[in-house]
Amino acid sequence: MALSKLERRVRIKHRIRKVIFGTATKPRLSVFRSNKEIYAQLVDDNAGVTIASVSSRDKEIESTGTKVDIAKAVGKGIAVKALDAGLESVSFDRNGFLYHGRVKALADAAREAGLKF
Repeated sequence: MALSKLERRVRIKHRIRKVIFGTATKPRLSVFRSNKEIYAQLVDDNAGVTIASVSSRDKEIESTGTKVDIAKAVGKGIAVKALDAGLESVSFDRNGFLYHGRVKALADAAREAGLKF
């Protein structure tokens, strides 16, 4: 029987997480995308701590425009918070989502704002 969308995404997520691990000097940039919102957070897996997080629900992020525009704003926001925390490079964790559309827009905006991954 074929896998559902969620089961497929969870399998991909576990396959990615076997390889990607965040540390204090190079945290994991985890992205979650729902139908309406998009979330990004920097995670130190050694300590089990979230260093910084930004979402489309934050008041600093303007919720006008398309979902791709909002994802770009979230990408810029997480890059600014990372650079303020003294972090330049991160490991990108797409969380099982395809690297396309809003996830790609977030990653490109974070790179343009100065993050390296």
